[in-house]
Amino acid sequence: MYRNGLKRVLDFILSLAGLILLSPVLLIIALIIKLTSPGPVFFKQKRVGKNKTYFNILKFRTMRTDTPKDTPTHLLANPDQYITPIGKVLRKTSLDELPQIINILKGDMSIIGPRPALWNQYDLIEERDRYGANDILPGLTGWAQINGRDELEIDVKARLDGEYVERISFLFDCKCFFGTITSVLKHEGVVEGGTGELKKEVQS
Repeated sequence: MYRNGLKRVLDFILSLAGLILLSPVLLIIALIIKLTSPGPVFFKQKRVGKNKTYFNILKFRTMRTDTPKDTPTHLLANPDQYITPIGKVLRKTSLDELPQIINILKGDMSIIGPRPALWNQYDLIEERDRYGANDILPGLTGWAQINGRDELEIDVKARLDGEYVERISFLFDCKCFFGTITSVLKHEGVVEGGTGELKKEVQS
């Protein structure tokens, strides 16, 4: 029942409430971005949704307008050179993700689920196929996000996404949600250009 209907109902109610309650914060962040760097307030990017359909994810823009398009951050030689001063703060605190509340409200995403892959992250998409993780709505946060985030290797991230698919329930979503709050407050797993950092640490 939860997986097939109630989850979407809760997503809609909570995202609507979040959009209303957080509107002052969203407006302040938008104003700061506009005043501190040239370019649009929001960043749109083609991402992979449920059943590998595409949608445009919304984020607050944290990078300069001359950043290579559709390139995952971990593939940039020096991602820090492209990040705006306010962008560093927004990314570290995950506040840049807040506009995705609109994606959740529209039904493109869920609050909890696998993070939506870039359309050209073929390795991640292929790995997720093995676990059925492309068959559900992607999420604002998820099981992989609180178990390593940017530090995870692609195969480990996909396996954790598959574990989430198997364990979907209201209580497990609550665990992911509150685990995300803890991770954000501790700034855990946020490494610019850092995919696979956990493996690198073990090998070093």
